[in-house]
Order: sequence, then structure tokens, then C-alpha cells
Amino acid sequence: MTGNHRCSIVPGYLLRQLAQHEPDLAPAIDFALRDAHVLRTRRELRGTRWPQGRPPTPRPADLAGPPAPGPDDPPLPPGTIHGIVGPPLTKDVSILDQPVVQPGLAPATEVPVDATPQRSLHDAQHGVSLPGVQVRGEGNPPSPDVSVNEAFDGLGATWDVLARVFGRDSLDGHGLPLIASVHYARDYDNAFWDGQQMVFGDGDGIYFAGFTRSVDVIAHELAHGLTQFTAGLTYVGQPGALNESVSDVWGSIVRQWVRGESAEQADWLIGAEVFTDRVHGVALRSMAAPGTAYDDPRLGKDPQPAHLADYVDLPHDADNDNGGVHVNSGIPNKAFHLFATALGGHTWERAGQVWWDTMSTRGLIARDVDFATFAAATLQAATTRYGEDSEVPRALRSAWGGVGIDL
Repeated sequence: MTGNHRCSIVPGYLLRQLAQHEPDLAPAIDFALRDAHVLRTRRELRGTRWPQGRPPTPRPADLAGPPAPGPDDPPLPPGTIHGIVGPPLTKDVSILDQPVVQPGLAPATEVPVDATPQRSLHDAQHGVSLPGVQVRGEGNPPSPDVSVNEAFDGLGATWDVLARVFGRDSLDGHGLPLIASVHYARDYDNAFWDGQQMVFGDGDGIYFAGFTRSVDVIAHELAHGLTQFTAGLTYVGQPGALNESVSDVWGSIVRQWVRGESAEQADWLIGAEVFTDRVHGVALRSMAAPGTAYDDPRLGKDPQPAHLADYVDLPHDADNDNGGVHVNSGIPNKAFHLFATALGGHTWERAGQVWWDTMSTRGLIARDVDFATFAAATLQAATTRYGEDSEVPRALRSAWGGVGIDL
């Protein structure tokens, strides 16, 4: 992986499809696609070059950007501030040579009883310089800006689930401040985690509404930061699809937590609020029925498979979704849905715990883990926590078998 790919909620193939049918939106979409390709994000930097998701010497807390591009770097998009653009990154393979720690469930991070999320909301004012003007901090009253409040609440809900359910103090386990910027660029059809903060576009207002509207979108993108600080899954091919799927899992768990839903009651949709009424579809993705989330004359049809037999083998480049990371994530998504609904009750209590143990147990999975190996790791985590004879590993075997992966 080259580090020039940002994890964003709307896949590039969907935006390209829209640009072909809506010439008026093409300039904004073209900028969004070039922006995602050119900006060298902190997420990929920390996820692929540094263990534990952070550099040996932490950067200053003032959000100063990486160094300005060198003479051999690609040109910046018009209006881009170099503070959020870094030089090309190369994968530091030395981290792959580190000793592997024997698997075993890691103890929960101790969260102080009086701990709270440390949130900071900023307004990018339709520019691309991050983070922008601070408009709300922890303890401040609600803003007159709905997007600010939606983002603030979504950050808080995600922190609550991590702290109250999984015993983790923020994304890094050490109280990492949760920073977010709203109103990024103009007509920006996406939201993303950039390795250090959340960024939300307002959408084009025709097909995409504001991206702060869906709490699962907020949690999904924050979960890329969680993966950055835990398993560090590479963002290409099957590990990239697992990276996307795990974010959908956390997004769905937070959505169900906020709504007080059980696995049986949940709709298992990701991004149900980001489409306008003009779109023929219900969400960006459906974990219950991959491939059915939308079928629109301008956006195309949801391409996600729900079974390994239908795996889409694509080149591992940006033009092909890094090998189908947003496409093939439908397979592990469906497996998790089958697992959670078979167990019933609150998803975060058992099914989510197994996924958490799998991602957070050091040495249990490699950064380039494939579907079958990840599935085996979830079974190991399930039997370690619940025992070989419990219904949890039985439901898990059945769930993975339901998508074509036998354990």
C-alpha cells in the first residue's frame, strides 16, 4: 500500500458513476476524487509506518501539518493548503518484522470513572485547510449549526461505546482528543478520517445530504482510527475489505446503542440518512442484505457480494477501490450480521465483544490478514472468552459458513 488513499465513507466508484450522469456535479466530484488521491493522510501514515498508530515522538498538539511537498511530489489541487498535504509515503516494512506476541486476550484499558470524551469541533468554512475555526469544545453549549451538534453528539456516542462497553479510553486507549471539522470544501460528497481527525462534507444537496446526519457514518470513520491504533489492517484487497467491514460493524453497533435496539430490531443499514429523496435506495450499504442498498439510474446498483463465491477480484489500485475494499466488505459484513442475529440481544454484548477481542488482541491477526484467517481468529477469540461448548462459537461457525468460509 502506498499511503495515498484515504478511508472515506463513499467509495470512489459511486462518485465516478454519478459524475458520468450529472455533468454539473462533475467538477466538485473530480475535486473530491483528486483530493482523496493527492492528500497523504495521517491515517495511512500512522497505520502503515508506525507501530501503535503513532510516531515515536508525538507531533505537536496544534495540528501542524506534515512537511511541504518536495519537487518530485504531485502538484496540489487548486486552493489546497500544504499543511494537510505531505510528501509521498513509502511503507516501512520494518514494522512487519517485529516479534509476534503470543495471542491472548488483552486486559481492558482502565478508563477513569470520571473520564469524558475530549471533543473539539471546527468549521472549515468550505475550505480545505484543517482543522478550521473552532466552534464548539467539550462543555460548551450546543451550536446554532446543526452539523456541529450532530458531529459533536456522534463523537460522544462513539466514545461512550468504547469506554462503557469495551473499556477503552478513546481511539488510542489513552484519551485521544476527538477532533472534527464540518463544512469541508464545497458540495463535498464524503466524510473521512485523516489519521488524526474527522472531516465532513455537506454533500451536493441533490443526491447526498450532510454526512453528519448518520451517527453510524461518524462511528464508521472514527473506527478507521480505532483500527489504526489496534490491528492496523492494510487498506488493500481482503485486509482492506476487512478494514472497511470492521468500521461498518462499529458504526452499526454505535447506531444500535444510540437507538437502544437489539440485533433483531436493527435495520443494519450504513448511511441511511446521507441520500436525499431523489436517490432510489435506502443507504450506502446493507449489512443484512449486501448488494441491495441502492439501485439508482445515476448511482448504479450496489455491487456488494454477500458470499465468498461472488467475491469481486479487482486490481489493487485507486481506480479499482484498492482491490474492492468497499465492495467485498459485504462478505464479512453479512457474516457479522448472521452472527449477531443468531445470538440475539444487544449486538455489543457478545458478537461485538468477539470482534473487539479479535481486533485488539495483539498478535492475533496480521496487518495483511485474509478473510479465512480473520474468521479463524474470531473463532479463537470466541472460544477463549466464552468456551468451546458455548453457543457463541457455534453461532460463529454457522455465520462464517453462511458466507462460504468454513471453520
